[in-house]
Amino acid sequence: MRATFYEWGRDLKLALRGLMRAPGFTAVAVVTLGLAIGACAAIFGVVDKVLLRPLPFANVDRLVYIAGSAPGSQMPPEFGVSDEFIEQYKETPLLESLAYFDSFTSTLRTDDRVERVAMSVPSRSIFETLGAKPIVGRLPTSDDDAGRTVVISHKLWTTWFSADPSVIGRSYQISGDRREIIGVMGPEFRFPNDATLLWITGRVQLQVREPGQFGRVVVARMAPGATTEALAKELTALSKRLPERFPEYDQYAVLVGQHRAIVRTLEEEMLGDGRPLWVLLAAVGIVLLIACANVANLFMVRTEGRQRELAVRRAVGAARAQLIRLQLSEAFVVAGLAGVLAMGLGAAGLGVFLKAAPAGIPRIEDVRVDAAMLLYTLGVALVSALACGLIPAVRASSPNLSRLREGERGSTRRRHWGRNGLVVAQTALALVLLIGSGLLVRSFVKLSHVDPGYDTSDIFTFQIAPEGASLRDGPSFARFSMDFMDRLRALPGVQMVGLVENIPLDESTGIMSFRNEKMGDDPRAAAARINRTWAGGDYFRVMGIQILAGEPFPNRDLDAAIGKVLVSRSAANLLWPGENAVGRRLRPEGNSLPWMTVIGVVEDVMQTNFRTAPRPLVYFPMVGPTPRSWALGSPAYVIKTARAEVIESDVRALVREVAPNAPMYRVYTMAGLAGRSMLDLSFTMLLLGIVSSLALILSAVGLYGVLSYVVAERTREIGVRMALGAEAGQVRRMVVVQGARVVALGVVIGIGVALASTRALDSLLFGVAPLDIGTFIGMSASMLGIALLASYMPARRASSVDPIESLRGD
Repeated sequence: MRATFYEWGRDLKLALRGLMRAPGFTAVAVVTLGLAIGACAAIFGVVDKVLLRPLPFANVDRLVYIAGSAPGSQMPPEFGVSDEFIEQYKETPLLESLAYFDSFTSTLRTDDRVERVAMSVPSRSIFETLGAKPIVGRLPTSDDDAGRTVVISHKLWTTWFSADPSVIGRSYQISGDRREIIGVMGPEFRFPNDATLLWITGRVQLQVREPGQFGRVVVARMAPGATTEALAKELTALSKRLPERFPEYDQYAVLVGQHRAIVRTLEEEMLGDGRPLWVLLAAVGIVLLIACANVANLFMVRTEGRQRELAVRRAVGAARAQLIRLQLSEAFVVAGLAGVLAMGLGAAGLGVFLKAAPAGIPRIEDVRVDAAMLLYTLGVALVSALACGLIPAVRASSPNLSRLREGERGSTRRRHWGRNGLVVAQTALALVLLIGSGLLVRSFVKLSHVDPGYDTSDIFTFQIAPEGASLRDGPSFARFSMDFMDRLRALPGVQMVGLVENIPLDESTGIMSFRNEKMGDDPRAAAARINRTWAGGDYFRVMGIQILAGEPFPNRDLDAAIGKVLVSRSAANLLWPGENAVGRRLRPEGNSLPWMTVIGVVEDVMQTNFRTAPRPLVYFPMVGPTPRSWALGSPAYVIKTARAEVIESDVRALVREVAPNAPMYRVYTMAGLAGRSMLDLSFTMLLLGIVSSLALILSAVGLYGVLSYVVAERTREIGVRMALGAEAGQVRRMVVVQGARVVALGVVIGIGVALASTRALDSLLFGVAPLDIGTFIGMSASMLGIALLASYMPARRASSVDPIESLRGD
């Protein structure tokens, strides 16, 4: 064993000296491998923290998320769980524990700070279900007043309270009431997402008053041995028995008949499928394979240039194992240097990734250079050394001893298949990445040209949460908003101002069941499930939402808007198909609110993103059908101005004057929100485009290197051909055709691989099929074009061979 280590050490020293005598070869090989390994290390650092690390909860393999679907109904494809379903689900023995929660943003006010923050209001069982315990203080008990205690996150504790343990027992103004802090969770507890800063405990209680109010988010811990499939089947069966508890609600029986429980792991729900990250990791892995193929080709060229030296070693008694070890030592030295370079490149690339990454990637703040990333880099470098050096080393271990005879050239044709095979593999892999990038580019272009139903240019939007004794009900909040909008209109450059409860591309809208006159109060007539929001001022003009019929809400006369609504085009078609909706009446189901009159029909809008088709939408005025209903306390104000990018400071100064204690939050431009809506696609497209370009360059360089070596080997043959009358064009064509045959085979294989692999991009694509023929043809043609260009340069050199010079030595 000592001898083996000694021999390896000796060969590594020899390899290092040999590589120092060939600085060009060494630099190209190290940089090629270093770039590829560094890219792999950076993406692995993200994937490891975001997707591979288990969630920090007890029995995480048994934690599930529960939702519902009702195929064939008016319900969304997936929706939450209502209280009566939760009561029914508690009967199954397949669940050990069940919890539910709501999430929203509200005001947190301390002695010296006030902000709007994300918070959750869970049932007390949430901490038991997740198996989580605080690091300071305690969890809520049944003795605590419901909703009067809060548990805060580690992030809030350290940033707002300087990690002071004495914060336990203090009370602060949280979501409109004074609540006592009783516990601090550990840094790993971030539920349901990284943004949540506190949990108002015990305020959410099951109250089965009206069935069918689907809004709860439910998590549960399965019993040992239970599966998500068995649990979904069991919960669906339990839901079918709900009409027995509500026999008077005929419509509900119809909905329950269509209901299907959805159960998936909590890990899948919180982390998503991670497809963009897996795609990027696969892409940089392909680049690594291409880089290894390139460096392997370089090693083959290098070993073939050393055939005489290797033949001498073999002739004087060197064993094949010694020759293999000598050649592998060079590969290990190159890979080791590349690994050192990759560590620096990976750390730099990780920093760039974190700055450019879209918001919302779970656990992204945990990503950093750590031991796992460094070990991964080392492991990839070692594997790369074997991938680059093993085949050339094995081939070089049996040199042709005829090379010892002076002038003996020997045939090299049989060695071309190895280099050509690597070029074929490079071409195929690069084409897979090119096709993937092409599909994303086409999706981005199509998404960029979607008409969302509103303008996104020159619009500034923000929210405030004013408080005070004068703000008691709907009319008082409405008057404050009207006066505030007047002050906003007076700012320099402001053209129009409006407000809305749920700004498109930032917030989704809630859902209500509505009845029209034909349905009346007949319980057998199924009410329509329609999204709803509130609007006022010049909202529709600011946003450029077209009024298709009727008129918008009165701008100043609040009383004139009471009892009036606007509906979107699809909502009008749903409630009054083929008829004029203006003048018709509707009302929400399940309460005593009066009928409301439709005064206008507006164009549909894309609310959540540019991918999701518009849903039917009803717009309420700032004040509801009765004078004191529906207080619109913190709407999103929208300002039409050419100064949208720079007006924020003016607006903040006005807010400090009008509502000095109100936090200003969700500050955006609509153009920024539009960009954010496309960020997942554009970010993945950009990274995959960079990776694909690198793969294409490496493939072209690989082809160029192989053909250049072939030309150098065939210099004598080419000289003979030209001496016998071959023209320069014929020689160029001969070399280009040789390169084209190799690349064409790689393109055919690449198309086959892409046909099988592009389906992985399906969730990222928009308006483009994973097997889009145009993209496949276009990218294949581009690959062939680049390959022909890479082939032409050695071909041109071959055609300039001087026959006399090439034959002078014979």
